[in-house]
Amino acid sequence: MAPALNILVLNPLADRHIEKINNVIPDIVIHTTNLEDAKQYIGDADILIAWGWMDIRSLYKAAPKLKWIHALSAGVEKLTFPELQTSDTILTNSKGIHGIPVSEHVLSLMLAFTRGLNLLIRQQQQKIWKRVPTDEIQEKTIAIVGLGSIGRTIAKKAKGLGMNVIAVKREMTTEIFVDKLYTPDLIHSMLADADFVVVALPLTEETHGFFQLEHFTAMKRSAYFINIARGAVVKEADLVQALEQQLIQGAGLDVFDHEPLPKDSPLWDMPNVILTPHLAALSPAYLDRAIKLFVDNLGRFIQNSEMENVVDKLKGY
Repeated sequence: MAPALNILVLNPLADRHIEKINNVIPDIVIHTTNLEDAKQYIGDADILIAWGWMDIRSLYKAAPKLKWIHALSAGVEKLTFPELQTSDTILTNSKGIHGIPVSEHVLSLMLAFTRGLNLLIRQQQQKIWKRVPTDEIQEKTIAIVGLGSIGRTIAKKAKGLGMNVIAVKREMTTEIFVDKLYTPDLIHSMLADADFVVVALPLTEETHGFFQLEHFTAMKRSAYFINIARGAVVKEADLVQALEQQLIQGAGLDVFDHEPLPKDSPLWDMPNVILTPHLAALSPAYLDRAIKLFVDNLGRFIQNSEMENVVDKLKGY
């Protein structure tokens, strides 16, 4: 008898993860491999689990049975290619599992800047005993661009630290942890009010290169820019110019247009910049949360019930 379903996973899984999947369908077949070796399994795959940054286009063309693709990431920028967009293949993502680590990362960047850690760490390396300017985030204003699940978690924690929270959103909704919402046409007004601007947008055709010099010019010269979304959401050359010309106070950057960040990038040597290598969402609990979400959806899938986190393949989120 043929197995109920054949799942191909482009990432290693622990035994506990495989056990959780088997608890839903005991006679399921699960192959874990990498992108390069996946072609030997893709022909039999009913479900593919991948990362949103993986180029699976050639695999997809060789997958006649594929019914569902699940992204282990929230972003699906590499998965919304034309062949998939026009197909009946379901695309889901792991939206909702990143809020805890990403929000903590954002808070750590804001606190690092206000307490001068970006400068103090450099001084420690040079054995310099010298006080630097310090500040507080209490009653400061944080502007969140992209009020999805991550943005809302950032808002909640920022509010808990006594910050004023503002955000931009297409639809005016009731947001319990947001003091004021702005429509997209008023984004420059929002930026002018912010002490910290945090980008949490998905990367789509619409948001590619969204943040430009005009946005940095609209910000306070004392404001900090934090990007935990995708590097391509920002025109990096414009950000560098804004930092060099002191249009903004500094930047905390976890994502970049090219990764790894080229060694000749001026961002490396700027004392008012904190760089991290695309790790804001990382956590020891990441895969546990991602597989739990997938397993919950797997139960819905086999019951032909409405699934969660279904991506609009044309919009990209």
